[in-house]
Amino acid sequence: MSSMMTLNKRTARILLPSIRVSVGLGLLAVLAAAAPAQRQMENLTRGIVAVKQDDNSVYVGWRLFGTEPESIAFNLYRIVDGGSPVKVNAAPIADATNYVDRGVSVDRSIQYFVRPLMNGDESAASKPVTAWDRDYLEIPIQPIAEYRPGDASVADLDGDGDYEIVLHQVSRARDNAHAGITGTPVLDAYELDGTHMWRVDLGINIREGEHYTQFMVYDLDGDGKAEMVCKTADGTTDGTGEVIGDRNKDWRSKNEEEQTFGRILDGPEYFTIFDGQTGAALKSVDYIPSRDPIDGWGGIGGNGGNDRYGNRCDRFLACVAYLDGERPSVVMCRGVYGRIVMAAWDWRDGELTSRWVFDSGISHPPFRDASPYSGMGGHSLSVADVDEDGKDEIVYHAMVVDDDGQGLYSTGLRHGDSMHISDMYPDRAGLEVFTIHENEGATVRFRTPGAAMRDARTGEILWSHSPGVDVGAGTAADIDPRHLGYEAWGGPGGLRDSRGREIGSKPRSTDFVIWWDGDLLRELLTSSGINKWNWETGVEKRLFSTEGARSRRPNLTGDLIGDWREELLTTAPDGQSLRLYTTTIPTEHRVYTLMHDPQYRLGIAWQNVVYNKPPHPSFFLGHGMKPPPRPNICLIGNGYLR
Repeated sequence: MSSMMTLNKRTARILLPSIRVSVGLGLLAVLAAAAPAQRQMENLTRGIVAVKQDDNSVYVGWRLFGTEPESIAFNLYRIVDGGSPVKVNAAPIADATNYVDRGVSVDRSIQYFVRPLMNGDESAASKPVTAWDRDYLEIPIQPIAEYRPGDASVADLDGDGDYEIVLHQVSRARDNAHAGITGTPVLDAYELDGTHMWRVDLGINIREGEHYTQFMVYDLDGDGKAEMVCKTADGTTDGTGEVIGDRNKDWRSKNEEEQTFGRILDGPEYFTIFDGQTGAALKSVDYIPSRDPIDGWGGIGGNGGNDRYGNRCDRFLACVAYLDGERPSVVMCRGVYGRIVMAAWDWRDGELTSRWVFDSGISHPPFRDASPYSGMGGHSLSVADVDEDGKDEIVYHAMVVDDDGQGLYSTGLRHGDSMHISDMYPDRAGLEVFTIHENEGATVRFRTPGAAMRDARTGEILWSHSPGVDVGAGTAADIDPRHLGYEAWGGPGGLRDSRGREIGSKPRSTDFVIWWDGDLLRELLTSSGINKWNWETGVEKRLFSTEGARSRRPNLTGDLIGDWREELLTTAPDGQSLRLYTTTIPTEHRVYTLMHDPQYRLGIAWQNVVYNKPPHPSFFLGHGMKPPPRPNICLIGNGYLR
């Protein structure tokens, strides 16, 4: 098999024939039929955040919705100690969605709200919020002895327009390659004030570790309240105390002398959807696919091996995708290094139904008869409309599966640990995908590039480097304004431009990036804070420090509140709470909330998957950008004031 092979499901795009119609209702009907459906998305509040500053000022930021016209402006109001509202701004705020309120007595209780302005007329006020005393919100959690807070996700669980947090609490996690008994995975839901909503304990028959429990939190049925879905087993306890399956079964392997020790290779596997407001299990079905045969999941990914002790068969990923272009579906995935199976599910009107199943098929060493899609998975995934038909594809590292469950293309570049997708290069059409690849053991012979940039629609390799080199990490983001589009780095060599040419030294940070300061460039997120890349000196400069970070990766990053810049959710040093950090740096740039860009919003949903990576929007967001395209969405939810 050629490591540079690209297989396409379609060799040419099917174009609608030219139709001549007279001006009138006939033309309007044709245009309406061709228009893609609007995607159903969350009806959020303004997400106002206000932070007191040392110079007797208050930074205030709020959301611009993706459905609002360019002509909209805002008036900002302040309430001190429960008094009457006072308008802060002298002229309508039209060029940004943040404001610094100066000359304020910050030792008093201060609240803020905004009123939208259209043609000089004010609309209904948003809900007032109280200014924080510091640049983070402390969110108390209910810690568990011998557990630590892990990955988190956000969604509107109760329909009030504000995000709640679902937190994965972790105990004695194990990588699939290692034997041993783990703790039981626990999923907790919290309001932003720390109110505990529910707890789901997945039980002893779900093993703990990054590759096992991927939980999706999203409004799947369009009722304005999100659900939570994940793999379950006998003994899983839902948020109301009800047990799924047989509470007395223990399917763990107990022989400490075997490689299977601590693994769960027998017993039923379920897929369960939980009510987001109560944590109640609404529906459980058999998980697709089953683990059997245990030795049927090897292939040319990674080291090109196979096993019979449960390493490769229990590698899970998951995502949410708009497969019909209008309503979200859940896609549960199994397999990375060889056989890969994706099962798409719809939750509609209280019923959980299978939409389609993609299966690359079983093969055995030396894997000469393997599908071209076998072994192409990575330790992350993404969702994007790569062919611009209004429906999402599953970007599964070195391959893509179309919205109908058929393989769109395989690059043949095989497995890797890091992937990024966006409109990285605004001077060329469509999206690009940057991937990092493993070359180890028997697979070095394929001479797979250690890093590659490709066209997301076709899989065409735009540039690559380091054939046969095992590259562990890499990132793509716009961090240097002197070069158009994103820069990419990872593996041998320095920072690279849109043609793969080295343009200088590269950052040490190769994991997370974040929009934090006032410009359109992205910053570098480390375990202890946020750094700015100095493109002239080639070094990272500390921009913001977090106190006592407890892990290399954040619990979550994303545009969770305030304007379009991103927030950082981390664990407090004592492990008793979460901290939601927000920027207080003003910006002159006005962009609608990134959570109304479907690709970015779905990136928040899959960020907890395995080696979690930062979300990217579907449009180019960077230095010299054009105004972002208006998202084709409709907002669903209750009709209260935002």
